[in-house]
Amino acid sequence: MMNGFGPLAAAKKRNACRLMDVALGKVEADLVIVNAKVINVYTAEILDPCAVAVKGEWIATVGEASGFLVGPSTRVIDAAGRFLAPGYIDGHTHLAWLFGIEEFLKYAVPGGATTIISEILEVYPVGGLAGTLDFLASFQDQPIKIFSTAPAMVSISRKARGISAEDLQALLERDDVLGLGESYWQSVVQTPEVYLPALELALEKGKVLEGHTAGARGHKLCAYGACGVSSCHEPITAQEALERLRLGIYVMAREGSIRKDLKAIAEVKDEAVDLRRLIICTDGVTPGELMEHGYMDCVVRRAVEYGFDPIRAVQMATLNVAEHFGIDHLVGGIAPGKYADMVLLPDLSHFSPDLVISCGKVVAENGRMTVSPRRHLYQAGSRETVRLPRPLTASDFRVQAPSTESTVDVCVIQMVTDLVTAEKTAVVPVQDGEIAISRDQDLLKIAAVDRAGTPGELFTAFIRGFGLKTGALASSAAWDTSDIIVVGADESDMAVAVNRIAELQGGAVFCDAGKIVRELPLPLFGLLSQAPLGDLADGVKGINEAAQARGVSFPDPLLSLVALTGAAIPYLRICDEGMVNLKDGKPRPLFSDAKEGGR
Repeated sequence: MMNGFGPLAAAKKRNACRLMDVALGKVEADLVIVNAKVINVYTAEILDPCAVAVKGEWIATVGEASGFLVGPSTRVIDAAGRFLAPGYIDGHTHLAWLFGIEEFLKYAVPGGATTIISEILEVYPVGGLAGTLDFLASFQDQPIKIFSTAPAMVSISRKARGISAEDLQALLERDDVLGLGESYWQSVVQTPEVYLPALELALEKGKVLEGHTAGARGHKLCAYGACGVSSCHEPITAQEALERLRLGIYVMAREGSIRKDLKAIAEVKDEAVDLRRLIICTDGVTPGELMEHGYMDCVVRRAVEYGFDPIRAVQMATLNVAEHFGIDHLVGGIAPGKYADMVLLPDLSHFSPDLVISCGKVVAENGRMTVSPRRHLYQAGSRETVRLPRPLTASDFRVQAPSTESTVDVCVIQMVTDLVTAEKTAVVPVQDGEIAISRDQDLLKIAAVDRAGTPGELFTAFIRGFGLKTGALASSAAWDTSDIIVVGADESDMAVAVNRIAELQGGAVFCDAGKIVRELPLPLFGLLSQAPLGDLADGVKGINEAAQARGVSFPDPLLSLVALTGAAIPYLRICDEGMVNLKDGKPRPLFSDAKEGGR
């Protein structure tokens, strides 16, 4: 099944004879832009004055304002000396998080985004191939082009680890799937037998391999690169970026809601090296930041603020991205035979366009869309991914002591930062044969509850440094798994929060003293909602404020929680099967003298 926007499908749709006729003045153009300062990303120069003629979805000619026909049905746009740049491309983001695609586009498109490449790894563990195809269908027939990368499914959970060869084959056959998504380097290097078959299949299909090299350097980085990985969005310093650029790896500098690394990486501009393999991206944005700051227009603007030449900044958001994904014959520049994706800019400092053109049509003007994104009708199965067999109770989070001793050594997840953890040991008292929550020691319980793979299976452990004094915070959007993740200062509140998520068929919930304080329904895959973006922004804010009011000091407590199941951020992580330390990829028992811990 093709979405009609992939490279092969698009090439078949292009009518080269008609485009040639327009360029030769035999047939009138559908759209003409005159008196523009065209940013030529191929030669890094500004063509002034310049005109662009469009036929259908494609650019027919670029150059002087004479030589092509302007007929009675031709729309003429006078740029009046403004700058005309290629439409922006976000080469790495996550659209399966919080908002539905139609709500996202209402804010992303007016900011100049005309092409997006998204990871889809979040949907596969809970929706399987059917759910993933349903999610991909939401990208089709939209005002801009949305591509994706197939899920590599690197996970600490054995159930969510890897993707079946049949499912991967089905996804890689699609034109709108450009590659295999981020595969965390530690897991690939530690267990190549698990992941190399998927990497090799993607390469055989002519797809790119998206990398994730946080913490890799020297020979370890080379070992990972030898798998065929050609990009990475994880560098956080200029030197890390330079090391990867020297190995031929495209570097995607992030300026989104999870990480803002662009300022530090921008120092690489002072090195005497070619930066054509440097890309700027978001790696995902929250509803609140999208509404307040914008999308790719904000990223390009920040690049210039951090010292990049404006044309270089535009290249990093257009041509460089297109070349990496092998779609530069379609997008990434203003040239004959390319999609007519362009943004009209008042200057080269703000980068928020006056007008956005996608596929030859004006899709946004003066900060508002002029066409409506399509609202996708999801299948019933995509709305039924929380399948707990029964309501949970406080006793489900009981942790029985392994012996009759008065104290026991417990493996603890120690929060080092809001995202990074360490493996620590705590000596805790045994009460009536159980290990209890110890708020005085900042020792909380944390549990992962499977909601889709083996529903109801759970594991309970302990966490320090999260800061919660009362209540419980839970979310069904746990990274890289099919779990609900919950942290709490009270087992009863933990049960109430998880049960409410089951009733909502997904979401985030804060409970205190047995009552729901704030909730954010996410009924699609337990990951996202089609509610208005403002409502989602308020929901996230409310959840975070509820946690912060009860002792959590992190800037985004919800993000800190859902990341605890991920196999990407060091070091100790949790899923419904237990704890794993990413340093060596091995499970960690809850008790030092036990092979398995928790429940």
